[in-house]
Amino acid sequence: MMIPCIDLQDGRAVQLVHGRERKLAVDDVFGLLDRFGGYPLIHVIDLDAAMRKGTNAKLVRELCAAAKKRKMRVRVGGGIRTVAHAARIASWGAEKIIVGSAAFKDGRVNAIFLNRLARKIGRRRVMIALDTEGGKILVRGWQDKLRLRPDEVIPELEKYASEFLCTYVDAEGTMRGTNLEWFRTLRRATRRPITAAGGIRSREEIRALARIKMNAAVGMALYTGKLS
Repeated sequence: MMIPCIDLQDGRAVQLVHGRERKLAVDDVFGLLDRFGGYPLIHVIDLDAAMRKGTNAKLVRELCAAAKKRKMRVRVGGGIRTVAHAARIASWGAEKIIVGSAAFKDGRVNAIFLNRLARKIGRRRVMIALDTEGGKILVRGWQDKLRLRPDEVIPELEKYASEFLCTYVDAEGTMRGTNLEWFRTLRRATRRPITAAGGIRSREEIRALARIKMNAAVGMALYTGKLS
């Protein structure tokens, strides 16, 4: 299944290259819900919150409400660092809460936080984001790199989450295609559902991911019309 992404920055939906350079921006964020109305599920990511440069919380809440009216399911991530914040977003109607940086502390899995989170909102509503560049996990809005590889920590993380969002940042926003072999490596690490992201630009890639039972989160290819 293809999942459209709405990444928020300064109140607009944006697409970044490698998580740094802004390539395009859309002012009519709610218009995207109409554009993506044929999809049952969307991802909404607050990039400002992830990068500690502000928040789009009000907009995220409004998007959750608007999506619910359209019978669209929403998964929300970006800057979710406390259990209370996660619970608040869950109360807005988010199907799953996506946590990334908070899943790690001092270069290790943050078991205390993840255990509290799973108990508070339920493991089935927790989705852990494993964003990687050069094979290593990135945190703090893709600014810091850990020594950990996702395939190393996935077995430990399984007890806290129902599925994973794995972004291949090396190709994010480049429209050059993604690394299918990398995702096959991650597929071998867990039986939990995985949503792949990062550079996905073609139906062929989406079908290849589907064959290994992965969904595809797509941004730039949808916004530019490469995929419709």
